[in-house]
Amino acid sequence: MLIKGERTFVVRDMGGFIVHINMPGWLQHKPTDHGHGPLAMVVESILHPGRVIAMHEHRNDEIISWVPAGVMRHEDKITGRLITDRNSLMVMNAGRSFWHSEETLQSDPPLRMLQVLVRPSAMDLEPKIQHGSIPPAEPNQWRHLVGPEGSKAPFYVRNAVDFFDIRLEADAVVGFPHMPGRDLYFHVFSGSVVADGQKFDEREQGLLLSGAPLTMMAKSSSVVVAFVLDPHAPVVRRGTVGDHRKIPPPIVIRAVRGWKRLQRLWLENWGFRQGVFWK
Repeated sequence: MLIKGERTFVVRDMGGFIVHINMPGWLQHKPTDHGHGPLAMVVESILHPGRVIAMHEHRNDEIISWVPAGVMRHEDKITGRLITDRNSLMVMNAGRSFWHSEETLQSDPPLRMLQVLVRPSAMDLEPKIQHGSIPPAEPNQWRHLVGPEGSKAPFYVRNAVDFFDIRLEADAVVGFPHMPGRDLYFHVFSGSVVADGQKFDEREQGLLLSGAPLTMMAKSSSVVVAFVLDPHAPVVRRGTVGDHRKIPPPIVIRAVRGWKRLQRLWLENWGFRQGVFWK
């Protein structure tokens, strides 16, 4: 079954640093977790030129930094300064503790990227950082960028998550990556696609709760990311960001959904008939 998720309502503007926080687990009809197995969250981060995110600590988060456009300038206490752009990728395996900062220069273009939070399989692992070039993107071809440790992917996280991206031409028809016994989560970074008869526009997301094949068709030039994961993998829910204590519990999300449904029913069955417009 393919479940469609709308654009996230969890958006924070911290003055030149804007985040759209996508919770894969909240897509389920009766969520019990904000994450889905080892995939804790997918964060769209926007950094304006000249913005600095000061040195801060991560613990027990595996963080994939995927930069399709712009430049992300990173500094940490182990490797020093690193630059990630459309030709490179960074994975920060925070483990027991990792400190870093991020910034853009005034001369840099606006940065829009995804930072993916993966739950590790064990507590307080050895901190590491991976950074390097990635193969050029070929139209309508998936790139396998990250996999579990020991896989054939060029970068790894310490749990059962595989990460792919694709750049689609308009009208292209492509199958999603799939593995038996694994679930699929995808996020439309830009453009618009159709899968299983449902349209997914920019910033919308989908969750397929099976290892069954799924095909999409691009309605326009599009960029899509996909995660194939084991929903039953052992996980540590102690990430500084991925499992932050301030994340609303699932019962709150279920209440919010119920309220939104009541609003829609009101609009459909009474509001417009009375000449009322309520945004």
